[in-house]
Amino acid sequence: MMKEVKAALDDQMKKTLGSLQTQLSKVRTGRASANVLDGIMVDYYGTPTPMKQVGQISTPEARVLQIQPFDKTLIPQIEKAILAANIGITPANDGNFIRITFPALTEDKRKLLVKDVKKLGEDAKVAVRNARRDQNDKVKKAEKDKVLSEDESKKVQDEVQKVTDNYIKEVDKVVDAKEKEVMTV
Repeated sequence: MMKEVKAALDDQMKKTLGSLQTQLSKVRTGRASANVLDGIMVDYYGTPTPMKQVGQISTPEARVLQIQPFDKTLIPQIEKAILAANIGITPANDGNFIRITFPALTEDKRKLLVKDVKKLGEDAKVAVRNARRDQNDKVKKAEKDKVLSEDESKKVQDEVQKVTDNYIKEVDKVVDAKEKEVMTV
């Protein structure tokens, strides 16, 4: 029973941590990052296609993203998709490339981004605690159904709490690292 509970808990918490890291990668910092374009779909001959599949994305400078479309006729659709995504950046094209310049973040904007990062971290902690509660409920039900003794139930619940504490610490580390990244000028 302990292995099943621990495996299920570990799996749920890894997914939560992975989701948090994915969400945080999309938070804009002072530097250009191709992750900002994740989730933006370009109309490629009537088919919504991820940005990464219609062009090569590079960062020639710290605050500039450059997209070189594989098909130059797609430049207007790529620009349109970036503007429609409403991520606070404006593309510029020179006929061959699309350049996206990231303006320096103001102190107020940085503080707002840190608030968003903390909220994402808190949401992840809530998800971790919900996973703990679900597994503890299973253990208590097993104890009630006489599948587990009271001592075994207590041991499993203690182990579940240790795993939960470790993941909460991990979430805090990830959030702190992102906060530092956002606040560096």
